[in-house]
Amino acid sequence: MTDFNDFYAATYADLTVQVHAYLGDLHEAQDVAQEAFCRALSRWGQISTYDDPAAWVRRVAWNLATSRWRRLRTIRAFHRRQRDEPVVDGPGPDRIALVRALATLPDAVVVAVAAAGVALATAHRRPAAGHEAPGVGADPHRHLPGGRQPGRYL
Repeated sequence: MTDFNDFYAATYADLTVQVHAYLGDLHEAQDVAQEAFCRALSRWGQISTYDDPAAWVRRVAWNLATSRWRRLRTIRAFHRRQRDEPVVDGPGPDRIALVRALATLPDAVVVAVAAAGVALATAHRRPAAGHEAPGVGADPHRHLPGGRQPGRYL
């Protein structure tokens, strides 16, 4: 067989069936077979002299199919390891208005507003009395001599 068109017509269907049996996906098998034949066409001058050119194309198709199978296996393993990230809505109109308003203020005022916001958020997160860690929330002046309070000298 020296004509590539005759070779292709005689061997394409059989190769596609074989690769389909290996991959389990007809469309992938057709893609792999086409790629193998494209590679054979670019080397047809040498491949046509082989005793069995179909064996060369079959080997190339099998290698391509194995590579695709390995790539898909790697992709599936990667996706299994990924966490489902929650979808977060974009900023609402209140947030956008706040950012625009803060942009009109001087930097020092923005820092003061942010610090006040952090202080308020922290105050709301404090545990109830008696539920804090040891030493947390205790009177900071408890170690002054005589139990005095700062500013009280008598």
